Amino acid sequence: MENSITETIGCDLGDTTSEVCVLKADGTKQRATVRTTRAGMRLFFTRPAAHVVIEVGGHSRWASALLTELGHRVTVANARRIQLISQSNNKTDQNDAELLARLGRADIGLLSPVVHRKPETQADLAVAKARDVLVATRTRLVNHVRGTMKSFGDRIPTCRAETFVRHTRDLVPELLKPALDPIYEALEAIEKKIREYDKTIDRVAERYPDVAAVSQPAGIGTLTGLVYVLTLEDKQRFAKSRMVGAYLGLRPRKRTSGNDDPQLRITKAGDPFLRRLLVNGAHYVMGPFGPDTDLRRWGLELAKRGGKNAKKRAVVAVARKLAVLLHRLWVTGEVYEPTGYHARQLEARAA
Repeated sequence: MENSITETIGCDLGDTTSEVCVLKADGTKQRATVRTTRAGMRLFFTRPAAHVVIEVGGHSRWASALLTELGHRVTVANARRIQLISQSNNKTDQNDAELLARLGRADIGLLSPVVHRKPETQADLAVAKARDVLVATRTRLVNHVRGTMKSFGDRIPTCRAETFVRHTRDLVPELLKPALDPIYEALEAIEKKIREYDKTIDRVAERYPDVAAVSQPAGIGTLTGLVYVLTLEDKQRFAKSRMVGAYLGLRPRKRTSGNDDPQLRITKAGDPFLRRLLVNGAHYVMGPFGPDTDLRRWGLELAKRGGKNAKKRAVVAVARKLAVLLHRLWVTGEVYEPTGYHARQLEARAA
């Protein structure tokens, strides 16, 4: 098919319509607007095989599958690498489509192509993300109750979100019951659904034996282990485990010039959901209830070095270490040893 391709097509996917720019072999171009529906895309792209470049987004998964089905070579561009589009002084959907086509014709390496997960994997991941939406909604409602009570001079004692309704409902004064009783009813329903999601996640995890391997370290439960396996999908995609930290956006940005090497924030280039779960796991490792492990000792020593936001930086560094550790456990299938692991590795190499 590669030898028969003569056109490069850039397609800027919109919610209702998409702008298309076709670069022909003779250097001419054709523009079109198509409906962002399966029927609309199928109607326009039922044509000789071409190289179609689209940007990753809400419609890119089904659109790329459809275009591949129609016989086209499809490149899904990484949005972070298309800086020319977002920073252009003349940004229009038509210009975006043309730029995608020209970048695709020049060198697809400039686009850092994205490979979508299998539909089954994405569907399983959607279960964990749906649960996360409910947890975030619960947090917002709990904060609303606390804020409302505080404005009336009442304070609700600290308790876990899971037990908030049981421990605080009787503390609501009569004056506020019309406003807060419906919130408590919603919280009860949400808590029930979260428990149902937890059971579903446990069942889904049973279909992925590798989840048990990556869930061994403290702070990494079934949820984080499952999301880790589903997000990375293929443990062989990384030549070295330490590459995972950068892939998930946990590596600090670099902007060196001469002797100037400032401390910058992390890139946040990877999946935000998994990155947040790993940071939560790092908080547990570094927190008062975290068990004694090599990782905890390393993180606490790093935090002692001081400097601006030392504790926060140490937590992110531990999250990066966790990402690397989980991949190592996934690849080797070895039993996790919380202390003395590095020393034993050195002894084994020396022997």
